[in-house]
Amino acid sequence: MKHSIPKTWRTHLKNIAIACSSWLICLPMANTTSAQNFPDKTVKIIVPYAPGGATDIIARILSDELYRSWNTPVIVENRAGAGTTVGAEFVAKSPPNGYTLYETTATHTVTSSLYSNLSFDPVKDFTPITLTSTIPLVLVVANKVPANDLPSFLNWAKALPQGLSIGSPGTGSVQHLTSELFKQKTGIKGTNVPYRGGAPMVTDLVGNQLDAAFVTLSEVAPYISSGKVKAIALAHHQRMKSMPEIPTFDELGMKDFLAATWFGTFAPANMDPTLRDKIAADIQSVVALPGVTRKLEEMGGEVNNLGPIAFKALVEAEQKRWAEAVALSGAKID
Repeated sequence: MKHSIPKTWRTHLKNIAIACSSWLICLPMANTTSAQNFPDKTVKIIVPYAPGGATDIIARILSDELYRSWNTPVIVENRAGAGTTVGAEFVAKSPPNGYTLYETTATHTVTSSLYSNLSFDPVKDFTPITLTSTIPLVLVVANKVPANDLPSFLNWAKALPQGLSIGSPGTGSVQHLTSELFKQKTGIKGTNVPYRGGAPMVTDLVGNQLDAAFVTLSEVAPYISSGKVKAIALAHHQRMKSMPEIPTFDELGMKDFLAATWFGTFAPANMDPTLRDKIAADIQSVVALPGVTRKLEEMGGEVNNLGPIAFKALVEAEQKRWAEAVALSGAKID
């Protein structure tokens, strides 16, 4: 027995098909219109750290200038905890409509290798928007260390039977992993001494409680200038304008030994490319303002302003790079 669809239903289904076809045809235009009208309500920038740190400061600089550009409130919301994963998880589960942005650091690319049970993927679950600035790491040693340059420091360190005490602002941090790569490259021995942040680590370094540490230039610059610690080498591709007297590892024969804490803006995955590009262009315009550039440079940073495609490539490369360093360090968090 054959079953037939009633004429009224056939007409109804035909109308639905026509409507769906029209909607699909108009979808690209709708996305473009949405991007053109963005934003029309409050935008949140999630920061996975407590207030007062470098990431928080940069996010607030961006929020102030974006408010002026967009004429729409842009607020910073701090969601600290669990090595940035609390804030990252919140963003990963948010809609990709541009109203939830994420300002974070290079640690974002470490988490997938460091944590055993993440509920998100740092690459697949985020849309890279733009890299704003980079603060390179510098190898500094305590004044008790009888060395003022890289060759003499390595000779001294290799002669230590117990190895170096190397501070870090936490196990699995970029600073910690950089020290592990440094040990591997040079053949020296050392023990990671983790702290709850960079400030107490620098305090102990100044107090001769540590031998050495890789530190962001912004954190340690005043102590270098005052002679309370000694700068050995900068893990950057060129000398910094703010402290041109510090040589790079590259200059000293350690080619391509680069490490930095970078700051970038992300959004949830699957953001419409037109909207992504608009937000990226607006942030890049803000970062290019002389006043903003000056503030970032005063923090020891170097303005980058990479767009979405270049930033995505950097994120993917960094994830692979730090995965090797995490494996080398043996660090793991359940």
